[in-house]
Amino acid sequence: MRPMNRLPRWLPRLVRELAKFGTVGGVAYVVQLAATNVLWLVLDAPPLVGQALGVLIATVVAFLGNRFWTFSHRARTGLAREYALFFVLNAVGLGIQLATLGTSVYILGLDGPLAQNIAGNVIGVGLGTLFRFWSYKRWVFPAPSEPAQDVEGGVAASARQPEPS
Repeated sequence: MRPMNRLPRWLPRLVRELAKFGTVGGVAYVVQLAATNVLWLVLDAPPLVGQALGVLIATVVAFLGNRFWTFSHRARTGLAREYALFFVLNAVGLGIQLATLGTSVYILGLDGPLAQNIAGNVIGVGLGTLFRFWSYKRWVFPAPSEPAQDVEGGVAASARQPEPS
């Protein structure tokens, strides 16, 4: 038996989704940096306003990329529902990032620039990203529903092909 035949059938799809998810995240990050800096340097926006608007623009880009590319093969549950859940789960991911940074700074006392970057921008972003990927697949862009199973393990009667007469 060849080694590739031993891989679970779902693994190639997961790898593709992860690659697309990472690409969309990278594009959204570049958009966030560009938008924030344009707002700060060109439009003279206050620091927090520029940051917040840059993140908001990047979140819209990430939603569109994930909905129409990363998870395009998944069930559609309505644009408004998906968009609202996406923003809520993004906020949870941000909370994970902030909790990681807060733990490092305020509990462990690691408050230097290197420690803050490792805690917030490496560990926090990593954990938040894992949460986002899992939660988007689970709740925002769920897998298409499978036909119901009857008690004998077969396909439900309504999904069966009619028997020949």
